[in-house]
Amino acid sequence: MPGDDRCSLGHMNENPAVPFPTPSHWIDGRPLPGSGQLIDVVNPADESVIAAVREGTTEDVDKAVDAALAAFPGWASTSPRHRAAVMHRLAEGLQQHSEELAATITLEMGAPIGFSRRAQVGFPVASTLAAITTAERFEWTEVVENSLVIHEPIGVVGAITPWNFPLQQLVTKVVPAMLAGNTVVLKPSENSPLSARMFAEIATEAGLPDGVFNVVQGTGPVVGEALSGHPKIDMISFTGSTRAGRSVSVAASGTVKRVALELGGKAAHIVLPEADLDFAVRRGLAYAWANGGQACGAYARMLVPESLQQTVVDKLRDAAEEYVVGDPADEGTRIGPLASETQRRRVDGYIRRGIADGATLVVGGPGRPEGFETGAYVKPTIFSDVDPESVIAQEEIFGPVLVVIPYVDDDHAVEITNGTIYGLSGAVTGDEDHAVAIARRLRVGQVDVNGGQHNFQAPFGGYKQSGNGREMGRAGLEEFLEIKAITR
Repeated sequence: MPGDDRCSLGHMNENPAVPFPTPSHWIDGRPLPGSGQLIDVVNPADESVIAAVREGTTEDVDKAVDAALAAFPGWASTSPRHRAAVMHRLAEGLQQHSEELAATITLEMGAPIGFSRRAQVGFPVASTLAAITTAERFEWTEVVENSLVIHEPIGVVGAITPWNFPLQQLVTKVVPAMLAGNTVVLKPSENSPLSARMFAEIATEAGLPDGVFNVVQGTGPVVGEALSGHPKIDMISFTGSTRAGRSVSVAASGTVKRVALELGGKAAHIVLPEADLDFAVRRGLAYAWANGGQACGAYARMLVPESLQQTVVDKLRDAAEEYVVGDPADEGTRIGPLASETQRRRVDGYIRRGIADGATLVVGGPGRPEGFETGAYVKPTIFSDVDPESVIAQEEIFGPVLVVIPYVDDDHAVEITNGTIYGLSGAVTGDEDHAVAIARRLRVGQVDVNGGQHNFQAPFGGYKQSGNGREMGRAGLEEFLEIKAITR
C-alpha cells in the first residue's frame, strides 16, 4: 500500500511493543501527519496499546474538506460506469486484504476472529458489490412528462462512523456516496480507526483519484462537530448513539445541510405460539449476542407467550453453554471482550440494574468471567420475567444481555415491541402469514421473518429516535443525490 506510514500488521514503528505505526490522517491521496495529541488505540482483550493516532484539529478538517471540494468537479463529471469500475477494484482490494483487515479489527475492537472474517470484513465486501449493482441499475436521468429529472451528486459528504462495525459502517456510507459522484471526508471512531486508514490505502490502490476520499482521525467533540457544522460540507451521514445523533443534528442545522442518521435500537424478537422453539432460540440468541451484543440491530428483547416462557428459558440456558468467552484471536471463541473498558463498565452497570429491579437472572451476571481478570470481558447474560417498562427493557445496553419478556397475545406483543423510543429493527418467528401480519404492525425499519437471508439490497434505517434516512439499496444511493428538474 502507498504512503510513508503504511497501516498494516507487517509494518512496525519505532516502538517494537506497538505493532502498528502512528497512522496519520489521509488527505488528498496521501498521509498527512497531524499536530494534535496522540490517542492510544487499545486492544480490549489484554489492554495493550497497539497504535496511537493523532487527534485531529479544525485545521485538519479544513484541509480535508478543501481537498474534497477541489476533487469534486472532476469526480462528479465521471460516468457512473467509471465510478462503478473503481469500486469494483476497491471490492477486490478489500477481498485481497481480508485476512489483514479481519486481524486488525479483532485487535482494535475485540471481535472474535471468525466473526471478523465472516462479518466485519465479509459484509463490507458484499455491501460494496451490492452498492455497485444498485448504481449500475439506477436511472440517473428520467423523463417525466415534459420534464427531464436528473439525479446529481450532493457535493462534499462528511461521514462519521462508530467503533462496533468499523469497516461495514464505513462502506455503507462511503461507497454509495462515491458511486453517486460525491467526495467524502470521514471521521472514524478513535477507538477503532485502523481499518479505516487501511481502507483509504486500498481505495488509492484501486485508482480512486486524490481528494475523493479523506480521513481525519479524532474525537466527536472536535472533528465530528467541525464536520457537522462545516459550511463547505453539503451532507453529514452519522452512525452512533441517539444522544450523539442529536448533537450532530444541532451542529448541522446552522448550514441547513442534509443529515442522515442511523442511531440506536432495542430490537424485539417476537416468538409466536406456533414457532419452532429450538430454531427461535438458536437464532434469537445468535442475533442477541453477535459481536458481543454490540450491534444497533441486536435482538436484545425476546418476546415469548406467557405459557411458553419457562420452556424458552430452559432452551436458552442450554443454548448459552455453546457461547465460549475467550481470546478473540482464538478460532473457537464466540464472544470476545467488549470494545473498551468504558463499554465493559457500562454493560456491567446494566446487568446490576436488572438484578436490582427484580428481573430473574438465568445465566451470567455482574463481574468478569472467571479467568478474565484483564480485558473488557463481561459474562453473557440472560434475564427472564422482565418488565417491559424496566430500564434493561427500554435502554440500549450494547452488550451480550438478552431480556425475555412474556406477552399475552398478538396485540400485547406489538404494543411491547413498539413501546420504546427506538424503531430500527425487529424479528418475528412463526407461521409465515402470521409472522408477516405481525411484522407489518411493527414501527421499525427492517423486520426479519423466520430467519430470512440477509439482503444487502434492502434499505436499512429506523423509525422514531433510531434516526432518519436509509442505507444500502436504492434508498441508500438516493440519500447521496440531489434531484434537478429541467422543464421544457
